[in-house]
Amino acid sequence: MKKTIITMLIALVAICASAETYSYLKFTKTNGSTVTCSVEGLKITYDNANVTVTNAEGTTTLALAEVKDMYFSNDGSTTPVYQLGDVNMDGDVNIADVTALIDYLLNGDDSVIDLTAANVNEDNSVDISDVTHLIDMLLTVN
Repeated sequence: MKKTIITMLIALVAICASAETYSYLKFTKTNGSTVTCSVEGLKITYDNANVTVTNAEGTTTLALAEVKDMYFSNDGSTTPVYQLGDVNMDGDVNIADVTALIDYLLNGDDSVIDLTAANVNEDNSVDISDVTHLIDMLLTVN
């Protein structure tokens, strides 16, 4: 029994010694943007609809419906994260993205799409050629 306890303590010390310390808590939102918060004095609370982050810098509240991902990082940048072709920002590239892109091209309403992800051929312009490239992406997925 004593040997087992000592082994467990050694393992615990080894795990703690190798653990990395992170400086930031990052939230990726469904629109692809990133919210970065320092972990200094970090306190996180949840309610039915929001997550509230309080730290040394102040308080940030995010709607849970807008949070796609949450993780710790040593990178404090807020570079937008997106998946090329995920036009409707639902986390998947599928026929719904083709529909959203065509709808945007016909109606011009960019409030429900990610224009960066919609630029599928990466020519800095969102047009019908992006629809063609997106369909090609979907048809060539293994």
